[in-house]
Amino acid sequence: MIKKLFSKTYMLLAISLILFSGTVIQAQTLKINPKTSTMTIFGTTNVHDFKIKVEQINGELVVNSSKKIQSLKVDIPVRSLKSGEKPMDNKTYEAFNEAKNPTISFQLTDATSLQVTGDEVSVIVNGNLTMAGASRKISFKTTGENLKPGIYKFKGSIALKMTDFKMKPPTAMLGMMKVGDAITLKYDINLEGSPIN
Repeated sequence: MIKKLFSKTYMLLAISLILFSGTVIQAQTLKINPKTSTMTIFGTTNVHDFKIKVEQINGELVVNSSKKIQSLKVDIPVRSLKSGEKPMDNKTYEAFNEAKNPTISFQLTDATSLQVTGDEVSVIVNGNLTMAGASRKISFKTTGENLKPGIYKFKGSIALKMTDFKMKPPTAMLGMMKVGDAITLKYDINLEGSPIN
């Protein structure tokens, strides 16, 4: 009796190990290529529109053996946000309280409404965005293209409000210039990794 129970337990353990190993082997990790990726923040003030370039983007996407998104993590150092105007950059860092919150991060929770047409894909991405120490659930549509084996391009835009993250929109010129609450983040991201066989 004990011998049969041991045999069944061993068999279940062996099958689980094989299945787990297969998933690990076939999972694909794609890393953001910061040299070929771009991300820009667009906003308005009561004086003129502005844009801020993101000069450093880190992150990776993991796709499982069924070619479904398993995880996505993106990190952006606040200090990598550059408008080309130092006073504006300093106001931006103050709004983020960069000393205490040096990183903007996004963590995927799930992806829905996946549509695949040839080498092109569109998907609704849902996850938690953290800025200035506050986290909020966001959803946005992204479109992607398989440029060649192991290389994918994703692009889209995300509409956000600073006050949703408890951020106070910056002001300048003794309060005469006021930044609008609404901003739009546009991205064109290249992800690269070894193709799945």
